[in-house]
Amino acid sequence: MAAGGSGGRASCPPGVSAGAGGGPGPSANAAPAPGNAAAAAAPAPATPGTSPPGSGPGAQAAAGGERVAEEPGAAALLREPVYNWQATKPTVQERFAFLFNNEVLCDVHFLVGKGLGAQRIPAHRFVLAVGSAVFDAMFNGGMATTSTEIELPDVEPAAFLALLKFLYSDEVQIGPETVMTTLYTAKKYAVPALEAHCVEFLKKNLRADNAFMLLTQARLFDEPQLASLCLENIDKNTADAITAEGFTDIDLDTLVAVLERDTLGIREVRLFNAVVRWSEAECQRQQLQVMPENKRKVLGKALALIRFPLMTIEEFAAGPAQSGILVDREVVSLFLHFTVNPKPRVDFIDRPRCCLRGKECSINRFQQVESRWGYSGTSDRIRFSVNKRIFVVGFGLYGSIHGPTDYQVNIQIIHTDSNTVLGQNDTGFSCDGSASTFRVMFKEPVEVLPNVNYTACATLKVPRPQRGREDGGPDT
Repeated sequence: MAAGGSGGRASCPPGVSAGAGGGPGPSANAAPAPGNAAAAAAPAPATPGTSPPGSGPGAQAAAGGERVAEEPGAAALLREPVYNWQATKPTVQERFAFLFNNEVLCDVHFLVGKGLGAQRIPAHRFVLAVGSAVFDAMFNGGMATTSTEIELPDVEPAAFLALLKFLYSDEVQIGPETVMTTLYTAKKYAVPALEAHCVEFLKKNLRADNAFMLLTQARLFDEPQLASLCLENIDKNTADAITAEGFTDIDLDTLVAVLERDTLGIREVRLFNAVVRWSEAECQRQQLQVMPENKRKVLGKALALIRFPLMTIEEFAAGPAQSGILVDREVVSLFLHFTVNPKPRVDFIDRPRCCLRGKECSINRFQQVESRWGYSGTSDRIRFSVNKRIFVVGFGLYGSIHGPTDYQVNIQIIHTDSNTVLGQNDTGFSCDGSASTFRVMFKEPVEVLPNVNYTACATLKVPRPQRGREDGGPDT
């Protein structure tokens, strides 16, 4: 198996037992008693009193008990009395916890990590096999390893120790610096309970400034619940999330997953500027010159997900139109989209990103419609106020009763007292000749505050003068 590694039992210098922690230790003159090989690693000073039956000088040496640190970079190994240590551990949990990172009864060592940071960690095949199907297959499967030293260069020592701590004692030892490597290790060795603890830790520590980093890791480790929480956090705190350092480090697929969302709470021009920053960082990662052509190249399919039609003409002219990322044909078609009616088709999505939460409600001006009326092309207006803060996402407009008709329309929300236009959209809709209203949406929701007078305004460009239910004004 890939995790099995290779290598035989390390040779031992004189006076050091094969079960010792890997570095040369003080030599013991007396031979160890049977069954107490680990104790022989300690010197054997004279000890007053009578030795227990069957014990040798090596057992006497271990009876003193001490915590010994190995050579720099190695894990600290616990050496306590070998003889009758079980009597001091009344429960199975305590006895197994005692064996964690301990040479006592150890029958396998793991060489974890790379280079100077590598550590030699003792373990017990039985405990590992009981806690992990991967370890069970490694030691007991059809292709089981017989090596007593197993190399794990792709695992961090701290993460491997956290995994062993959990397998030996059910204790969880994770922190901000080790949680991702521990999650990787728990997945590698199929320990779902520890995976769940890692994911729960990440959920509790999810913030706008680390949401993109955690989203990348959640997608890498196939954690859909964590990925969903990251995306929700990005929706609610888009402006903070895209300015965080981790945003420019995400991969292209993660960027695409975010740009596809209809719920980002940010103006499209700011989103475009953030995407440009990402493209510059990606050019550097790919060792490409940072220039418009290469920015467009690294963006790939992400460029088509930027909703340029949601920008104002001023925002588009000052930013994207001059960026060099768009080709001339795209710039011209978008300018035409902003300035002429009927609007030509563009290659970019014009569907609004609605970042609001909660239930959408419709407020009707008319409870029922029993007659028709004419429309001459003038603006139809309703003055209104509300008693609580709301967001207006669009109007419901009537159309002709004479059959299917296409309309161009300008809709606005105006602050009545100052005559300030708070939100508007030049768009279109098609009616089917029924008495229903047809949804016409703003590019972004318009905030309306309580106890303030506002005016809802709609102006239709009708194909020709008609008699019919062509109010054009907002009913809903």
